[in-house]
Amino acid sequence: MSDAYVQRDQPEGVPPLELTGERTLPDLPEENYWYRRHLVVYEWIARRVSGLDVADLACGEGYGSEVLGRTARSVVGVDANPEAFAHAEAKYSTARVGFRRGLVEAFEGPCDAIVFLQTIEHVEEPDALLEGFARAAGVSYISTPNLLTLAPPGAEKSDNPWHIREYRADEFAELLAPHFSSVELFGVFHSGRLAWHDRALSVGWDRVHAALGLTRSFYDWFTPSIGSSDFRVGRGDLDRALDFIAVCRA
Repeated sequence: MSDAYVQRDQPEGVPPLELTGERTLPDLPEENYWYRRHLVVYEWIARRVSGLDVADLACGEGYGSEVLGRTARSVVGVDANPEAFAHAEAKYSTARVGFRRGLVEAFEGPCDAIVFLQTIEHVEEPDALLEGFARAAGVSYISTPNLLTLAPPGAEKSDNPWHIREYRADEFAELLAPHFSSVELFGVFHSGRLAWHDRALSVGWDRVHAALGLTRSFYDWFTPSIGSSDFRVGRGDLDRALDFIAVCRA
């Protein structure tokens, strides 16, 4: 893999991670869209877990655990990947944020809240995992991409090789409902400059930048400029959502 897709300028003692496609990373301009799309969800959840003991399962690089730790009483980030665990522990450990290497299926709690983002689509048998979440925590925040906006029209799945199943909103709700007393679904949508970009694409901007030879220079500027404010979390037409966020109460 090219060194353009390896984290750069990490703090001393923090091993850089490669961009594999299985997890998103901060620090890489090429990956900023996906990083901000995930970060806005962590920020949304952080406002709801103030003062709580939180488990961030499949925490990956660890940036989300750090965000949760700004408001939570304590956070434990759990990931099975040895490189991700070593990186997160070295970079983000504090008095309130710690990390543990392990399978999410083995997590038993107890804790006040579980955060499990953009991972359930990787799970072969999600029902047993969800039952464990309901036993371990009072509330679980679970997100997954929307099949309808991730995959080509009519396809059963995107070409992401790590995804076992992708869900429509009703399918996601049906998966979760048997395991929790209540499930609320929210969506992640484009906002700000990304909403304007969507409008530009709808009137032919993709043809214009290609014809003028501006594609690379434009997106080399535009992609790194995206921020969390260019996404919003809320209710709305979930068929148009980028990702779903479920708030699941035991």
